[in-house]
Amino acid sequence: MICAPARPDSVPYRHQAERFQNSVFLGAFAVRPVPTDRNMDQDDYASIQQRLGLAQALPIEPIWSAEPAFLNLLIDHCRTEQPQTIVECSSGLSTLVLARCCQLNGGGRVISMENGEEYAAKTVAELAEFGLSEWAQVIHAPLRTYRLGADDYLWYDTERLPELAIDLLVIDGPPGFIQRHSRYPALPLLRKRLAPGCRLFLDDAARPDEQEILGRWQAELPGLSQDYRTTERGCAILSLAPA
Repeated sequence: MICAPARPDSVPYRHQAERFQNSVFLGAFAVRPVPTDRNMDQDDYASIQQRLGLAQALPIEPIWSAEPAFLNLLIDHCRTEQPQTIVECSSGLSTLVLARCCQLNGGGRVISMENGEEYAAKTVAELAEFGLSEWAQVIHAPLRTYRLGADDYLWYDTERLPELAIDLLVIDGPPGFIQRHSRYPALPLLRKRLAPGCRLFLDDAARPDEQEILGRWQAELPGLSQDYRTTERGCAILSLAPA
């Protein structure tokens, strides 16, 4: 049985339902808050545009786009550590930012798994518009059921994900409201693909659901270290011990 949400509230943002085709709406277990200060957000996104040397304004979606603080943490890591294989759970503004970092580094590539077919096409179009197509690949990966322990979870179909050692794993999906512990499968399903010293960035880490996921991951993989960063939504940076 699929891990259902703890309470049966109606799901907000149904106008975004296309992104979650091939999944089911099970209630609002964990939703992303709308930013409280729109003007500050716009200024922060403009600052990221300037930092990355982009001539065009970033394509922002108020609910779905990663917050500026999270994007800046990704930029800091990518520009310093220069990961070669970046895998992203979900796609959108963060895909563009990561691809631009690879371009500036002169190496590396982003592979994003996106379950909404039209949303995947939108991200592909934005990458082309910014001249970043060669630095990122967006895979349409519908949600499918996986059995993990005693529970079933909806998570991305990894059939089209290349067999590469992952240096950076960015976890910003699936959305929290489709099921309890929605992002938990990322580590058990991708663990064998993670390179020694791989970093994992978990967005929305301030939510109770993500806090429970972090606890489960660390219990199951004792060598996993965590660096929590206080942002509006919370970010957990996890590290695998080098070989």
